[in-house]
Amino acid sequence: MSENKEEILANFQACTDIDDLGIALDHLEQSKWNLLEAIQRAMPQDSQTLPSEQSPDVEIIDVRPAAAVNGGGIGVPVTISPDFAQTPSTSFSKYGASTRLLLFDIHYLDNMIRLQISDDNRVGDLKVLIFSKTQIPSCQQILGGWEKEPSSDSVLLSSLNLPRENLLFLTIPEQNNLSVNSSSNDSLPQKYWLVIYDEKKNKEHRLQFLGSKTIGEVKAEVRNLVDIPVRSQHWTGWPTDDDRCTLARASLNLPEHRLKVRQQKREFKRVIEPMDSDSSVEEFEDASESFTGEDEMFVEEIGSRKLQPLIPDGVEDETAGCIHFNDEFTNRYGDLHPEFFPGTLEDAIKESCLKPARERRLLAVYLHHDGSVLSNVFCTELLCFESVMQYLNSNFLVWGWDLTFDSNKTKFLTSMSKSLGNMAAVTVRSIDLERLPALIIIMRMRSNTEIFSVINGNIGVSELLTSLIQAVDVFSDQQRLEVQEEDERAAREMIKIEQDQAYQASLEIDQAKEEAKKQQIMMETQEKRRIEEEKQQEEARKEAERRLLESQLPDEPDESCEGISKIRFRLPSGDFLERRFSILNSLQVVLHYLVVKGYHTENYKVISSWPRRDLTTFDVHSTIKELKLYPQETLILEER
Repeated sequence: MSENKEEILANFQACTDIDDLGIALDHLEQSKWNLLEAIQRAMPQDSQTLPSEQSPDVEIIDVRPAAAVNGGGIGVPVTISPDFAQTPSTSFSKYGASTRLLLFDIHYLDNMIRLQISDDNRVGDLKVLIFSKTQIPSCQQILGGWEKEPSSDSVLLSSLNLPRENLLFLTIPEQNNLSVNSSSNDSLPQKYWLVIYDEKKNKEHRLQFLGSKTIGEVKAEVRNLVDIPVRSQHWTGWPTDDDRCTLARASLNLPEHRLKVRQQKREFKRVIEPMDSDSSVEEFEDASESFTGEDEMFVEEIGSRKLQPLIPDGVEDETAGCIHFNDEFTNRYGDLHPEFFPGTLEDAIKESCLKPARERRLLAVYLHHDGSVLSNVFCTELLCFESVMQYLNSNFLVWGWDLTFDSNKTKFLTSMSKSLGNMAAVTVRSIDLERLPALIIIMRMRSNTEIFSVINGNIGVSELLTSLIQAVDVFSDQQRLEVQEEDERAAREMIKIEQDQAYQASLEIDQAKEEAKKQQIMMETQEKRRIEEEKQQEEARKEAERRLLESQLPDEPDESCEGISKIRFRLPSGDFLERRFSILNSLQVVLHYLVVKGYHTENYKVISSWPRRDLTTFDVHSTIKELKLYPQETLILEER
């Protein structure tokens, strides 16, 4: 913004006492920066009086097309300070009736609270004001003393035909009072099941929330689930209209509470312009009628209000702050804007920079500040410009934050320092308010995630696009190199893995062979041991048998005895054995003698020389005489 425009803006605000920068810029832009014309526009001829001369009892709502404020989209009601309100005869609310200021004296615990509110607000809005003074949630407030008891918190004050001054009595239900003092801390950790029916998608969602969640936080969290902005959600089933009320205090049904949500339809209303003092009653009535045509426009159902901050002061949950930022940015500037990442800065860096080179993206951090005169122009003319928006969505991951409040600025700097280091936080801290808003381009280069450039808000569309394209070009070149390096590294890793696998397979084969060899040796050893044991057992058996037979063998008869036979045995080794037997001895005795000498008939045949006979096949009870083996015989032992 040029110095001349800044001076005009300062003079305009000084003359009109309009503190809202968006309203002031709107008047000046509509007047093409003609100071006198802008002042006349803000203070029509029939009401150009000093603030001290004007009535503080009347507030008018000036509803303008959103294009005058944010460059297009849905119209938003703009509240003009009561200091510049016109006379009652020319002040009309969006509901078509004249606006009155009502005074309420609220009696609570021996205290008197005085509040002032226009009658085009609802009973719920009065309870919100009471909450700001008493910290008693709206869902726990019971107001008595009405001349006409309102049926719900959504009832307009104007419909109650209230006098200018009213006295009401504030009480709290006994059970709620107990929960506030004693059991609220116990119930807050309790989990509540909410069954939400989405009429838009004809789908039911079953979600669980802690009792510490407020109704407003629940609505914000289901925004992406039902694809309906918070401001357009119409709910059925909440026990209270107070979004600040926690689930633990909202008297929900247990074990689950059923709700319905749908897209809220907007009303078509004629824009009401300030009218001349000589206008007739009929003209006022015509001005408030609904109609369709080229002059129609959308206006919000809610009453006059100032623009809400993109992020509330002192937000604790960074993710909730980002979601609020996106919702309020849409409220201000319409749906045509970059897609802001709904998570923490650390998550945004992980999603964009800390991925494989082929999947990485640039990160664009948009820093907003409502105290900068450039913010509204930058958002409407640059950030929401279609080419810029498309380029950002295609090549960047966009993350937004509001630095308006010091608490939120400190939180952002802490996150920046934690994620990118102290130098990055110093870079952000050095950006002057006059150069905000700003786009900080963050990219990952050579294993380092760092700030590439800072694009300040005092530039044009072409300069912004040039800076973004330059960042994308540098990032693309670097990305190609890193993708190539990663591919080469992956190929080397693959070769190494294949070599390791081949070596491992070979090692496993060798180990299997070695194991098989060990098994074979072990089996052979076991077999040898078994055979040896069997052999020893057999030898022991034979030895025992030999000793038994030796003890049973009859003594060798003397040579002088009659009826003896001398038998000579030729052994397989060629040696001879000789012994005398009685001719009455059986063949069994002869064979037992051979067993005693170590020649068992299981292993040896006993052959007579003539005629050749295998005596082991004969009846062992046959005598030597019967076998004609006397007076002498030579027997031959042959191995079987």
